[in-house]
Amino acid sequence: MQATTVLVEGESDRMAVETLAVSLGHDLAAERVTVAPMRGASSIVRFLDRYGPDGAGHQLLGLCDVRESRGIARALGRASIGSGPLAELGFHVCDADLEDELIRCLGVDGIPGVIAAQGELASFRILQHQPSQRDRPKTAQLRRFFGGRSGNKVRYAPLLVDALPTGHAPPPLASLVASF
Repeated sequence: MQATTVLVEGESDRMAVETLAVSLGHDLAAERVTVAPMRGASSIVRFLDRYGPDGAGHQLLGLCDVRESRGIARALGRASIGSGPLAELGFHVCDADLEDELIRCLGVDGIPGVIAAQGELASFRILQHQPSQRDRPKTAQLRRFFGGRSGNKVRYAPLLVDALPTGHAPPPLASLVASF
């Protein structure tokens, strides 16, 4: 069985992928699947060199934000992995980012319960009433909450995935995990 390396932009993406995979019954170790956070999409060349056709020869899959998709596509082409649409190459693209995808899947009314369970609903409400946030859509406020405090994206990624109704994962994440 060939090893599979899943390239993701950061630690919160790794946590989300692993959480969904385990919840769907995957045994990542037994399936020889490793999820590797690149600490930013611009590091992909180093990871392709290490795990790709000229490195360890792993099957490569990935998840990226739409703003990084062109750079990812160029890097995959240069590494002789392919030049077709990213999804056909095993790389799935989030419309904005994974947090945005999770917010849309859970709905803005489903997320405050996740935040409340962490004892941080009051903190989120304070953020919502700040002058710079007050008139912004609730989705933007939630993205600011998750991205504004160090560690929040990593902390909330598995919690948001766990809160998803069965069979309602964001399409890029669901398609990625289905391809293991």
